[in-house]
Amino acid sequence: MNRKNKHVLGRWIGALTAAGVLWPATAGATGVSAGTSIDATATATYSNGATNETVTSNTVSIRVDEVLDVTVASLDGGNVTLGSAGAFLSFQITNTGNGPEAYELAVNAALGGDDFDPAVTQIAYDSNGNDTYDAGVDTVIPAGGATPEIDADDTLRVFVVTQLAGAPGDGDTAKVRLTATAATGSGSPGTAFAGQGEGGGAAVVGSSTAEDQAEGTLVASVGAVTLAKSATVLNSFGNADAIPGATVTYSLVASVSGSGSVSGLTITDPIPAGTTYLAGTLKLDGSALTDASGDDAGQAGAAGISVSRGSVPAGATRTITFAVTLD
Repeated sequence: MNRKNKHVLGRWIGALTAAGVLWPATAGATGVSAGTSIDATATATYSNGATNETVTSNTVSIRVDEVLDVTVASLDGGNVTLGSAGAFLSFQITNTGNGPEAYELAVNAALGGDDFDPAVTQIAYDSNGNDTYDAGVDTVIPAGGATPEIDADDTLRVFVVTQLAGAPGDGDTAKVRLTATAATGSGSPGTAFAGQGEGGGAAVVGSSTAEDQAEGTLVASVGAVTLAKSATVLNSFGNADAIPGATVTYSLVASVSGSGSVSGLTITDPIPAGTTYLAGTLKLDGSALTDASGDDAGQAGAAGISVSRGSVPAGATRTITFAVTLD
């Protein structure tokens, strides 16, 4: 090959190399959006005697396939207190793929290695974007359902709403796991789903297997009630001898221990045989209650007394007193 032909060949190879046709440099396509068409056309210039010529190749188009990837992370940063009013765990789902994807959600609240299994009442996503669960506002994801499509590199906050279940002790912990799986499919990395990617290309499972999970921890805040009963006797002679006609005043002290409140607290006590309830003596924490039902927290009569206190916080006490006469 003469010097002129070598020179022309060198220019031709240089042009093709610059166009990326020969020996292309390795480049990661992770960040390229699924469905994007990558178009490449090469150009060659050469000298043909007294003229310079330019030719172009055909255009090669490659459609970028969709990568199915996901990460799930807990957003709580520690244990979440679960009391009688319930609690929610917060998770973030990140679409680490390169195309929009919905994710099927599954919750497991019966994991080993913890103290109790809470009840899961709802899964919802943060549809109003205020980073906290709003009952009746945030959109509920039905059991076995999926999130809306999440754009590539975007996130969605998901709430797992729980209630106490069983009989946990105060301070007992429970683990709850949220798993997100690409709705298109999952499997070993490299598994391809033909025609199911964005733009009609393939959807290819990424390194996450198109599935990920994270756990949150609940700590039970439970109140426990102890009830102590005592009696004092006063007769007409001014002493404590229990003779017929003497007045017996009963005191019932309900104490709530633990770190959580109790709800629906109702205290009842039947009138003992051989005694008669002394009308108008029912009191709560020193304040008089009527004997009639429906007008305040208590009621009383020949059969017994009943006082409803509703929700009572930990550390609180409620004292009920009433009197009877010995027959």
